[in-house]
Amino acid sequence: MLILAGLGLYDEKDMTLKTLEYAKKADKIYAEFYTAVLTGTTLDKIEEVLGKKIILLSREDVEYRGNKLIEESRDKVVMFLTAGDPMVATTHIDLVIEAKKRGIDVRVINAPSIYSAVGITGLQIYKFGRTASIVFPEPNYFPETPYNIIRDNLKMGLHTLCLLDIQTDKNRFMSANEGLKILLELEDRKRENILSRDTKVVVLARAGSLKPKIVYGKIGDLIDYDFGPPLHSIIIPGKLHFMEEEALKYLCENIP
Repeated sequence: MLILAGLGLYDEKDMTLKTLEYAKKADKIYAEFYTAVLTGTTLDKIEEVLGKKIILLSREDVEYRGNKLIEESRDKVVMFLTAGDPMVATTHIDLVIEAKKRGIDVRVINAPSIYSAVGITGLQIYKFGRTASIVFPEPNYFPETPYNIIRDNLKMGLHTLCLLDIQTDKNRFMSANEGLKILLELEDRKRENILSRDTKVVVLARAGSLKPKIVYGKIGDLIDYDFGPPLHSIIIPGKLHFMEEEALKYLCENIP
């Protein structure tokens, strides 16, 4: 059996009772934290709660050597842990499909993810369009995809969730400040008048924790704001319903 289980968003207390139940049955437990990471806990704490050792996998282990994990689950109960929900990342979907093709019993244990957590802002979930990923620029690499997604969503009146780059091998997490600067740089490059320092955005920091930081304001006012430790996300609101406007007023810290 292959079990894919989500750990939730922030710390070891986010995991479900079902995950704990199946962990007791597992012969081996693997985990990856390159697609997302729980910043409110450590691997040791997660192992302590589960009562078992966790084998940490790299991106290469999962994407290029995932067959080994699948084959192990032919005669063992193998659990694969991820931050957030296990079926959000396409890599994990590929694992499930391949395991199903080989006739292996697969169980998926869902968990909170950023896609449900954004509801804490008061913005209505069904009004979100495509998600944009903002990555760290590199020499000769400055992808414009986030800008294009925001533009297309705004044309339809939809909100855009921007996920910020994570490089766990370097312990590097993009801050909302860095993400906002990149968006303004993209506007300078594209010049389609989609974004400006006056564009209002929502920054959600440490989603899933008991004290998340939710800030609403203009990019120019937030670009140097201290949002605290990671993880951060940025939301570009589309057309706001009057209930959403009220929610942003009372559920967010409004700047200025």
